[in-house]
Amino acid sequence: MEEFTNGLMEYIENSPDVTASIIETLVVILVLWLVRLIVFRIIVKRTDSKRTQYKWRKNLTYISVFVAILLIGRIWFVGIGSLATFLGLLSAGLAIALKDPVTDLAAWLFIMWRKPFDVGDRIELLGARGDVIDVRPFKFTILEIGNWVDADQSTGRVIHIPNHQVFTGQLANYTSDFKFIWNEIQVLVTFESDWKKAKGILQTIIRATSKEFTEEAKKQIAKASKSYLIEYRYLTPIVYTDVKDSGINLTVRYLTDPRRRRGTSQKIWEEILEEFYKHDDIDFAYPTIRYYDNPKEGKPGTIPNKQ
Repeated sequence: MEEFTNGLMEYIENSPDVTASIIETLVVILVLWLVRLIVFRIIVKRTDSKRTQYKWRKNLTYISVFVAILLIGRIWFVGIGSLATFLGLLSAGLAIALKDPVTDLAAWLFIMWRKPFDVGDRIELLGARGDVIDVRPFKFTILEIGNWVDADQSTGRVIHIPNHQVFTGQLANYTSDFKFIWNEIQVLVTFESDWKKAKGILQTIIRATSKEFTEEAKKQIAKASKSYLIEYRYLTPIVYTDVKDSGINLTVRYLTDPRRRRGTSQKIWEEILEEFYKHDDIDFAYPTIRYYDNPKEGKPGTIPNKQ
């Protein structure tokens, strides 16, 4: 080790150009680090938003690294007069030697430019669902939701996904541009219940609960329609009627915030339970076995004639 160190020092002493290049490289790194630090401290003083600070810190780091590569490349590759030639040789070498990392970098540029998602968005990609908490040149990170936990609640697990997956997988964004989702609750009542009254109760409950979401959704639809072909004729909640084996199925469909789906569902169910409890002619249905005596229970027109 000592012989290697001595040989390196002797080489540097006998090569003034190398020594100058090392000094220039250190100066470039120091200056860029100081500029980044000063700019970031100015941002911290101007805003208390953690989200804004995070974005500025990440962007300043990316810009500093990019500028450093260009400047240091010019220092050490003075024999290559053209910067375009240098970048061309560098990119070609990287593409051959580092296929996957280069694809990750290309995907990162796509994420930064086209923004299929941003930090804070809720997404689903290749079966993984969660809130994006970090985006880096080679991977992005999500805080997982769902899995063994019901109703899109957080599991607490952090999942790291390579950036190139955005090119090969189907990406779903819950919160970009149009920040609401449709949710449905199925309420099953018995055939003997007054289903029209039950349906009216559900409509009253859901209109009051989703009113705030409906008004905001109308504004977002108008905004999103400038970029996407999104057409919703009706944004107001609705109750659909259907028949199942065990009773009459009333399906409540309404708009909600993806992160508040479980809370709104709980609120609606609690109001349904309270209101149905007040009415003796409305009962919940569930799978049962019953015997049907047509002569006694059937309509007069359905009773077969006695021989």
